[in-house]
Parts: sequence; structure tokens; C-alpha cells
Amino acid sequence: MELRDYTRGLRRHWIAIVLMTLLGIGVGWGWLQLQTPVYQASATGFVQSRDATGVGESIVGDAAARSKVPSYLDVAGWRITAEHAIEQLGLDTTPEAIVNEVTVVNTPETVILKVDARASSPEDARALAEQWITSMAYAIDQVEGDTTQGSSPVTIVTIGSASLPSSPIFPDTSTALIVGGLIGFGFGVAFALTRTASDRRIRAADDVEQKTGVPLVGAIPATEGMEGDNRLIGESTSKGKGKGSNFAVSEAMRSLRTNLQFMDVDNPPRTIVVTSPLPGDGKSTIACNLAITLAVSGQPVVLVDGDLRRSAVAKTMGLPGGAGLTDVLSGRADLSDVLQRTPRAKNLYVLAAGSVPPNPSEVLGSERMRSLLVDLASHAVVIIDAPPLLPVTDGAVLTHQADGALLVVGIGKTTYDLVEKALDTLQKASGRALGIVLNRVPTRGVDASPYSYEYRREYGTPKLDEESASPATGGTDSFDLEAIFGATATRDVEVRRQRARRN
Repeated sequence: MELRDYTRGLRRHWIAIVLMTLLGIGVGWGWLQLQTPVYQASATGFVQSRDATGVGESIVGDAAARSKVPSYLDVAGWRITAEHAIEQLGLDTTPEAIVNEVTVVNTPETVILKVDARASSPEDARALAEQWITSMAYAIDQVEGDTTQGSSPVTIVTIGSASLPSSPIFPDTSTALIVGGLIGFGFGVAFALTRTASDRRIRAADDVEQKTGVPLVGAIPATEGMEGDNRLIGESTSKGKGKGSNFAVSEAMRSLRTNLQFMDVDNPPRTIVVTSPLPGDGKSTIACNLAITLAVSGQPVVLVDGDLRRSAVAKTMGLPGGAGLTDVLSGRADLSDVLQRTPRAKNLYVLAAGSVPPNPSEVLGSERMRSLLVDLASHAVVIIDAPPLLPVTDGAVLTHQADGALLVVGIGKTTYDLVEKALDTLQKASGRALGIVLNRVPTRGVDASPYSYEYRREYGTPKLDEESASPATGGTDSFDLEAIFGATATRDVEVRRQRARRN
């Protein structure tokens, strides 16, 4: 994977990243609610000599006080100090625990001691800070005096009262929310990158040729104008431009037509199977639109519904589907009786699937089916809508009898593993993969195609034939082809039949 793949993955899963970030913030907020707040209050004590009255005695007393400061810092952690504070405040705790909640420091080069006390409420923190100084003086009197209050020559006095803290020092709301959000964001990014690295679905057109080894011959964009029953170019309710227009699809189909025409200039494919790895990739829609696009360019086209299990061509084209291919192969009907024309293009003929046989694969692989395709290809380009390759063998059987197959792949739905299995199925059946057609390519977003269509002017739909859809009239040869397409064939029938027999 390249850097752009990871960038696409982050953009594709941005909702998950946002949700996990919000979840992290929510977890941080929940953690805050479970914590007991800790408030800290500070009180200041002053070490001084009791008997300093004159200037000389003050100097001596100050020196004595300075010499006592290091010792009094140690007194702050004595057990007697903690027990006296607990007794005076009526606390339900132990001396060891309360000592850990008090910190006493000395301002350098001074006789000032700063006491920081922590408690679960602002009032308790202030009371503990002030009481700790008093308890230190009590402990000093017990050691240096005669155990009575104020008996030691040097003591500690409180300078003013401690201020009441306005907010707790723990937990810090901003820090907890930021840390929770960062952790959630990290999990979101990790999730997005993991999903991107493990995602085998086809997401972009750039990597298809590199990963499959088969050329990409078409990318059909997804538009709102071709949803539901309106799946053919020219049927959109929005004519011309806008997000509901099928202009982009029309241009993509013309590009596919051009790629097929120049695929082999000396021997372009005449019988083309349109299939897919699994159902739901849009192969029938692509086959119908490709047939229309080829027909409006002026060449005769026959659209054959080779999906005898779940036929969809007749319904998509808006034609009756009672009789068709199977009836011709079984001899119950002539080709001229079931081959239908459509007003969408005067050169387009549609051969529906017909009656459902009990053995579709055998019917499609029969010699009569081979002869029919050879004869049709001698007069027109044949587009065959075939069943998916992986569920049944019908598509591979048809590809073996045709010039090649177009593999329709639904972007964001089909995986590379399925495409590889489908291509392997074609190879085992001695079929040729003409190329891959990506269907429903998004025009916006992270998976959008790198090119786009500009809606700068109105494009009219192709001029339709005046005649209504009706069965073609008969002729004299085995499949009545010359009567349908004219006496002059584009290729010699016997040459193609002999070539098909040799293959």
C-alpha cells in the first residue's frame, strides 16, 4: 500500500474516527465523574524566637530561627504532628495517610514555611493547612519546651489564614477530556488503517490493472438518473445535465465502445460476453447500454440474453420475453419470429432468453448455439448477457464460444479475490478476458474516479427509430440472417464456422 491508500482509508473511515474520538471524550468525562475531587489549600508559617525584644536579641533570635528551619521541616512529618492534627480536626484517618496529604517547603534564605494540604473539599483543605502549622508548634513544644503551649524558645506562628480553593487540582477536566479524545482518535486512526490494509474490495480504478493483470476498458459512473427501472441511457427524467442526468454514463459507454473497437484493429471482437463474478454487479444493465451505444454508431448489433436462469434483458429493454433463444435452439421457433427490434436504435436487435430449459449449460454449450453465434457475428456485433461466472458455468461456456468476455465489477462491492477466481474460471474454460468494466464508480468522495465530466452544454439523446419494437421478418437460410440484416454479410459465415470448429 502507498501513502495515498492510507490517506483514502482515513478519509473513507472518517466517521468512525470522529465517533471514536467522541467516545474517548465521553469515556474521559465518565472517568471524571467517578473520581473524588482533591482540593489544595496553602498556609504560611513563620519561624521566630519568643524572647527577642531588643535589636541585638532580634538578630540572635533570627539566627536561631534560621538554624531551626531544617529541623522544623522534619517535624512536619512526625507522627505526633499528624496525631495532633487528626485529634483537633476530628478526622477519621491514620497518621500515615494524612502525612501523605501535606507538603511543607521552605522558601530559600528565609524562615518562612509553606504548608500545602489536600482534602476532598475546599473547607477541609484550608482547615488542614492551618491546623498543620499549629500541630507543628505543638510538637516543637513537646520536644524543646516543657510540654506546655508556648514553652519552646523558637516556635512557628501562622501568618494569616489560608485561602479557600475555588477548583480542584485533581481531576483536571481539560486534561482528562483532551487525553480521552486523543486516545479515542488514536484508536479511530488505527481502526481506519487496519480496515484499509485488510480491505480486499475494489475501491479505485487506479489499482485494477496492476492487481489483476487485465486491462480496465471502462468505468461507468453512478448517477441518480439511472436507478430503479430507468437503467438505460436516455431514460432519465432529468434530460441533459445535473446530478440526475445520465450524460456521464453515456460518455463512459462511448469510451467503452471506443476501447473495444481499438482493442484489436485487425480483428476486433465481434461476439462479446458480458458477465460478472457474482449477481448484483450490473452486468445486464451494462450489456443493454453497450448494445445501444454500439448500435447508434451505425453498426448492426444483436443483444442476446444468455442468462437462461435469471433473464433480465427483455425486461430492461421493455420488450416481451415469451419466446427467444431457447426456442430457436430447440427448433420450436425461427430466429426471424423471435428476434425483436427496439426503437432505441434502428440497428439494434434483441434476442430474449425464451423458455427456461432444465439444462442451461448444455444448451449454451451446444453446437447449434455455436453455429447461431457464428452466423450472427457474420452480420452484426453480438453482445451476450451471460450469467455470473462463479455460481454457475454458463458464463464460462459462452465465453469459450465467443471472442472474449467483459467482466463487470461493482466498485466497493466486489473483492479482488472474487475477480481472480472469475478470471481463473475463464482461463480454465479457454476463454479470453477482454477487460474489466467498473460499474457504479462514485463521482464524488474519496473513491471518486480521477476524471470527471463537465456539464457545459445540453446533449440530446440519440435519434430513435420511428418503428415500434416488433419481431423481425423471416428469410431463407438456417437462421434467416440475410433477410434480417441484408444480403451482404460483414463476414463470411462458413469461414467463421470452420474457425469455430477448429477451436
